[in-house]
Amino acid sequence: MQKTIFVVDDNDTNLSLAKEALKDQYRVMTLPSAGKMFALIDKVKPDLILLDIEMPEMDGFEALKRLKDNSAQADIPVIFLTGMTDISIEVLGFQLGVVDFITKPFSAPVLLNRIKTHLNIDDLIRARTLKLQRLQNGIVFVLADMVENRDQITGGHVERTTTFIRILIEAMIARGVHAEELKEIDLDLLTSSARLHDVGKIAISDVILNKPGKLTDEEYEIMKTHAAEGERIIDQIISRTDDVEFLRNAKLFAGYHHERWDGKGYPRGLCGMDIPLQGRIMAIVDVYDALASKRPYKKPFTHEEAIKIIMENTDKQFDPALANVFYEVRDQFEAVKID
Repeated sequence: MQKTIFVVDDNDTNLSLAKEALKDQYRVMTLPSAGKMFALIDKVKPDLILLDIEMPEMDGFEALKRLKDNSAQADIPVIFLTGMTDISIEVLGFQLGVVDFITKPFSAPVLLNRIKTHLNIDDLIRARTLKLQRLQNGIVFVLADMVENRDQITGGHVERTTTFIRILIEAMIARGVHAEELKEIDLDLLTSSARLHDVGKIAISDVILNKPGKLTDEEYEIMKTHAAEGERIIDQIISRTDDVEFLRNAKLFAGYHHERWDGKGYPRGLCGMDIPLQGRIMAIVDVYDALASKRPYKKPFTHEEAIKIIMENTDKQFDPALANVFYEVRDQFEAVKID
């Protein structure tokens, strides 16, 4: 499949020359202004943008800033087309994230070679990123499995809660619920990081973790430490890696999923919107799974009973806006098999 190049320039001659030079190897879309580019870019995402600096209404620098401020467009390589040779212009361009400059008037061979170079680099970066994501996911699966294999009581909990979270977040996005908090999220990254929400149970004794009956008050206090312990463990990983976004989400799932809307949760006793969104989301799916699952000390509640309990605790334990979305997609939760 041919890669798509946007050529953005207010000069018709430059647009024609660029299209003629590139048309045999690329899908070329010529645009006379940055405004026209932004009107199109949500529908067609280019593989590379050739962007003129000196344009009326919105110049190349302003357009580049806007591109980099949008996570859906920030990864598009941009090459500035310019007739200026001032070193300060180049410094500013590179600071803002441009990958190269091509001086006008440009020759077809130079244009083709520069584009080919940067597209090849971009492909290598994407391949490396994909490889790292696969490695990351593999480590997460192994670590989550280690926790779950120790906890013989809550089998399948990680897989089910991960599925529930995706259902809930997709429904939130569709309904515009907490849209500002969900703005620019990576859904795959977010749901994958949720697998580590109980990682702190590694530090809990097997005697308590797998007790076949109700915990004593003292044992329950020890069990409660898994939230803070999970946060501590992930903090240690963060200190040794650069993948902050994934681990930041994992840390919020681990440390805040037992907080309550009314402030009576743990470990911090936060309330309302002071609880990170990750914790508020996990609170609902975690409780639903616990209610609907069989435990040595209780029979599973029916789906209807679990729904009723959660809705009765809206404004107490759960974010009301999230609880309402949960109720609207309750049939999707019921469709997930719970052993």
